[in-house]
Amino acid sequence: MEKQKFTKYELARIIGARALQIVMDAPLLIKISDEKLKEMRYDALKIAEYELSEDVLPITISRPSPRKTRDKLTSVKEDNLSDEELIAKAQEVEKEIVEDAKQFGNFSNEIEEEEAIEGEASTTEER
Repeated sequence: MEKQKFTKYELARIIGARALQIVMDAPLLIKISDEKLKEMRYDALKIAEYELSEDVLPITISRPSPRKTRDKLTSVKEDNLSDEELIAKAQEVEKEIVEDAKQFGNFSNEIEEEEAIEGEASTTEER
């Protein structure tokens, strides 16, 4: 069975709760040498982190999981497209947006001016 990783919020909660127990004189769950304790400066948070890293804390996390249905959860397929194909798709989307804007009568003069400017710019770049 694969070991699940804790989120940063779960780690903070676990370490904070265990550090509070240590501060309130709870016994340590692992034997730590005096030298190691001096190195940690008897810090309850560092001791709690050490206990967690050694997997001696008897703490479990239960996460609520959503009901999984095939309709809602589908795998996302990544398309491996070249730069030229991506540019072509972007231009198609822009054309559709411009056509829709023309149909609704929004910004028709401004769009025509921009198209004229873009057309001039593309012809100068090709030369």
